[in-house]
Amino acid sequence: MLFAGYPIITYLTNAPLSTLGAYNLGGINASGQVPEIQGFRGLIDRDTPKSAYTRTSHLDGTSYDLVFSDEFNVDGRSFYPGDDPYWEAVDLHYWVTNNIEWYDPAQVKTTGGSLRIDLDERINHNMNYAGGMLSTWNKFCFTEGYVEANISLPGASSVYGLWPAFWLMGNLGRAGYGASLEGTWPYTYDTCDVGTLANQTHPVTNLPAAAHVGGPTGTNGEMSYLPGQRLSACTCASESDGSDGRQMVHPGPKRADGSYVGRSAPEIDVFEAAVDTTTLIGHVSQSGQWAPFNAEFRWDNATNLVIYDHENSHLNTFIGNERQQTTSVVTNTNQQCYTASGGCFQTYGTEYKTGDDGYIQWAIDNSPAFMVRAAGLGPDAAMQIGTRPVPPEPMYILLNLGMSYNFGPIDFEHLVFPAYMLVDYVRVYQPSGKWNIGCDPKDYPTADYINTYIEAYTNPNLTTWVDDYKQTVPKNRLVDQC
Repeated sequence: MLFAGYPIITYLTNAPLSTLGAYNLGGINASGQVPEIQGFRGLIDRDTPKSAYTRTSHLDGTSYDLVFSDEFNVDGRSFYPGDDPYWEAVDLHYWVTNNIEWYDPAQVKTTGGSLRIDLDERINHNMNYAGGMLSTWNKFCFTEGYVEANISLPGASSVYGLWPAFWLMGNLGRAGYGASLEGTWPYTYDTCDVGTLANQTHPVTNLPAAAHVGGPTGTNGEMSYLPGQRLSACTCASESDGSDGRQMVHPGPKRADGSYVGRSAPEIDVFEAAVDTTTLIGHVSQSGQWAPFNAEFRWDNATNLVIYDHENSHLNTFIGNERQQTTSVVTNTNQQCYTASGGCFQTYGTEYKTGDDGYIQWAIDNSPAFMVRAAGLGPDAAMQIGTRPVPPEPMYILLNLGMSYNFGPIDFEHLVFPAYMLVDYVRVYQPSGKWNIGCDPKDYPTADYINTYIEAYTNPNLTTWVDDYKQTVPKNRLVDQC
């Protein structure tokens, strides 16, 4: 998740550059270059078998090329800042979901030919547990394609309480850094309407009425507590993108008519794993997160949801809360593919395409589990909002292991520590001839904006954009005087 000029990793930014492994199609940050560092590799791991260099789409048979891979075969790798050209482990408390562990880079390493993320019971920053979160934020991103990992889930398949995840997020938000996420997550929106405003409500008319009924428990019916889309399509044209010499307040781009493209930090969860507290059977929830919200979180799933195996998968009962709308299906896992229950590995993947004919399709063991078509998140007249597109933002990869009561009960009596998740490999594919890799693509730039507001992306103690970071929100032409 880092680009040339990023100040934290000075060695990377000062290293000589080459196109090693980038096939001249744009390495890190679409620069076409990759840091040339002794002992490190290009975008495609040399240990990736040639048989894995291509794949075929589950949906339509399209041929896909491998554009990034990490086989984690070299033992002893570490992921502190500056240690790796593509991955970095965070050092922070993931307060946003009330996690009960500290994320420590020491918990993430390679051993035995796999990436290992540990969750230990030990004091760390006055917390009783230490876990790990690894990501490619601002180092490696891609737009559209298929991402897959081969994973042995942590713990036993019959003991609940762990929270492992494999997911994607837009590069304009850095997971764990609250100021960068306020007003960007979980939006995916490029329409100028009330959906860009705080609480999805116009402050003068208090409309639409649907925004005030059908909300989750504890909100008195209110659907949304989101602060509004900070970098919206409603941003006044007079606000700066930095091209006029003023400090940018919107990363752009602008359309021909001078209006801004709506920008955000959307989220796609390849999986979040859990164990059913009643049946004691392990499963994964595979999800897309969306904002603004449909009325009562009811998206059009009559014809735009496909579940491929109804015996093993079912629609998630969780459809959203005041901070996010969720399209999610729960699928049972192979109960032997847990590090304390057999130790086998299982593949988890997500294929997605943007645009009107877009979709997100989730897969397990190279078989599709379910799919959401873009049309399912189309306009909602009751909420007076437009289409929520399948994310067009450059997306980065995250892997983490922690615990939180937000995710469900925790069976401390039977959990065994250290618990750990093993990742055999991570691979990313894109349609042949349509590669789009990099964290700073021309159509969805991020580098200048992140550099302008770098503290929001490097100081985890800044939890909000306005109150903590003391920054302003770009003027919105629906409610501000442009």
